[in-house]
Amino acid sequence: MKKSRSDVYTPDARETKIQIFKFFLFSVSAGIVETVSFTVLKLLTRWTYWPCYLIALILSVLWNFTWNREFTFKSANNVPMAMFKVFLFYCVFTPASTWWGNMLTDRAGWNDYVVLGFTMCINLTTEYLYDRFFVYRDSMNTNKRA
Repeated sequence: MKKSRSDVYTPDARETKIQIFKFFLFSVSAGIVETVSFTVLKLLTRWTYWPCYLIALILSVLWNFTWNREFTFKSANNVPMAMFKVFLFYCVFTPASTWWGNMLTDRAGWNDYVVLGFTMCINLTTEYLYDRFFVYRDSMNTNKRA
């Protein structure tokens, strides 16, 4: 049976601010995971920007998804479905960010870490909006923490 929109939990302004703060903190921790793994790969391999970035991005996405689903959005929804929805986001974001990262570092000569930071800021903003209004919109505050 499909829920009506009135049956779906919608956070108020205060809780939305808390969600944004939590999402930001978990994203910062995912950014640390991404930066450390990117740096390790750059130091230990002779790879160009894009393979290091891609591997680091995948690690940070798994980290961020796990923590934000449980603590930020408090979702008990179908985990494989939620992960699939996040996968769809990254089917668009990853090629775009890999392309612009490669163009800015290899072709325009920008510093790898400046591009990585710029890309992480874009990722944080767009993924929060996508998660909040698509992935978890009908399942917020449904887990045992809620």
